Amino acid sequence: MRELNCETILAVTGGTATGPLLAGEITSITTDSRTVAPGCLFAAIPGVRVDGHDFIGQAAAGGAACVLCSRPADAPVPQILVPDVPAALRAVAAWYRGRFAIPFVGVTGSVGKTTAKEMIASVLSARYATLKTEKNFNNELGVPLTLFRLREEHQAAVVEMGISGFGEMTRLTEMVRPDIGVYTLIGDAHLEFLGDRAGVLRAKGEMVQGMPEDGVIIANGDDALLRGHDFGRRTVLFGLGEHCAVRAVDVAADGVDGMACVIVSDARRIPVRIPAFGEHMVYAALMGAAVGLQLGLTDEEIARGVAAYETVGSRGRVIKTDGLTIVDDCYNANPTSVASALESLAHLPGRRVAILGDMRELGAHSAELHRRTGALAAEKCALVIACGAEARALAEGAGGDAVWFADVGQLTASLPALLRRGDTVLVKASRAMGFEQVTQALQTMVLS
Repeated sequence: MRELNCETILAVTGGTATGPLLAGEITSITTDSRTVAPGCLFAAIPGVRVDGHDFIGQAAAGGAACVLCSRPADAPVPQILVPDVPAALRAVAAWYRGRFAIPFVGVTGSVGKTTAKEMIASVLSARYATLKTEKNFNNELGVPLTLFRLREEHQAAVVEMGISGFGEMTRLTEMVRPDIGVYTLIGDAHLEFLGDRAGVLRAKGEMVQGMPEDGVIIANGDDALLRGHDFGRRTVLFGLGEHCAVRAVDVAADGVDGMACVIVSDARRIPVRIPAFGEHMVYAALMGAAVGLQLGLTDEEIARGVAAYETVGSRGRVIKTDGLTIVDDCYNANPTSVASALESLAHLPGRRVAILGDMRELGAHSAELHRRTGALAAEKCALVIACGAEARALAEGAGGDAVWFADVGQLTASLPALLRRGDTVLVKASRAMGFEQVTQALQTMVLS
């Protein structure tokens, strides 16, 4: 890791060393004692269920060069004591990011952050060695770990930035300091903490505070809140509307196999083929193209980068079995993302079935938002199956033949009687619902 050693960490954090610190460069930084390797810094994060301080001995046995902790441990390893380990880790991450004079892209929004991050990184990788956020490392603990993966060979970085409350984005952007800030969409997410969509925009808008004066905002011009917002930075709008500086025309779908469109920016026209289905993928391609245009990529590089996109995990992944086409989108859900998934599902063949679960953190408006989602699902699908306490309102909104189950076990046991060979099935719910079990059950289901 560039110029990072125990003495630097001591200086950056303002901590106190319990004894002599080892010389030499820190090789990596982790919060998981199981991944400690020789030369590693282990940050002992106190969690709700697990306290990293209980694993300092394991980190020492793994060859840790140093431990960042808030109380001393009886273990043979140099320790730097700080009052707040997560805050100290953020300080080190901010310092380390400053060692790299490369373009940083920050990606936020209510829906589609991971898809956008993957697409932007895919486009930039057509020219640059690009670091990107892995897994779900997009919060106050994950973003530092993302930044610590920066190495000499990286020429660009794409960092996903997820929040659920006010002030969190400020802390993230103090670390990332993006040169380009990308806003996917402002929707009904984390309303329990942010109140309404205006609150969502205000919280996510904190990203601008860490951007340079010549930074660029790339925002969804088809989102009324984003389109009308003054970010205080040069803003490039993307979308399908004529007012967008980077827009898509001649959009065409090829079932579950993907999308095609032409991306237009001034006199440039870039035909692209997107290897994933749904109109939301067109928006992802537009974000990738908009960032690529800002960083000087050619039309051919942008098209090649879009074509190289790969779906990550349970985010719109299409699975074909002997009897079903499954749209596995169970990673997470809110009313905006479910609506987008339903719109995309409506363009697919077969009898369409939506299996939808609780959408969490919607606050006082949860029941009404679930009902509206259920009504939309009934418009787009032949059958709506709901699961979970909050999703009962979704089934009520769907009306008619909608089916509701209290838990995932009841749901999966009943699916063979509800589904038919040839169905196209959407699976989507908030992460806490554990709908991976539903996807797994569908994959092994035998239908007559």
